[in-house]
Amino acid sequence: MKREALVNESVYHVFSRSIAGYRVLNNEDEYQRLKDVIRYYKKEKPEVRFARYLKLSQEDKLSIDNKHQGREHIVEIISYCFMPTHLHLILRQKKENGISKYVGNILNSYTKYFNTKHGRKGPLWEDRFKSIRVENDEYLLHLTRYIHLNPTTAALVERPEEWLASSYKEFLGSTDISDPICRFDDLIEIKPKEYKVFVEDRIGYQQELHKIKTLLLE
Repeated sequence: MKREALVNESVYHVFSRSIAGYRVLNNEDEYQRLKDVIRYYKKEKPEVRFARYLKLSQEDKLSIDNKHQGREHIVEIISYCFMPTHLHLILRQKKENGISKYVGNILNSYTKYFNTKHGRKGPLWEDRFKSIRVENDEYLLHLTRYIHLNPTTAALVERPEEWLASSYKEFLGSTDISDPICRFDDLIEIKPKEYKVFVEDRIGYQQELHKIKTLLLE
């Protein structure tokens, strides 16, 4: 079945899962690598593959960065959360077929890195990513809360700010983030302190829902 074309300037929740629940993110280095990759491929027609970019001299990197400065983004990242076996992205498509190109680039790039590092071959992710259109700003706000609570729901951390592989701290206006990945100021109007309460008041409820779903599937 042919996938329906995604619409420019529309927002989508994009979800990709590893094959058979394989753990594809295992440590801080791997999470950081994926964060760097999602930042790099936002630009239209990157000059080189990210793996090659990392091997360049600082002078050559600067040259490429300067070339990229004039290029528009094919997507804007509104929010993200990486989990050991899957990832969530909330994206706004800026160019025709931008989300498909972008997701293809980041998944392929990370797969090559992971396979080289771990001495494995073959695909890492399920064949097709899933995308759901976000119809309004209220739903978007609740969706960001849902993905930022994924790590607490899975009992990986007690508080969402402890999970470094998400955009939650950007939403809190954290001063230790000098180069933010996300842009959401024109879509989400809520102050950082209010957002923190909005998210963390839901921790227990989302954990209980997860337990119920797990019991139903057993």
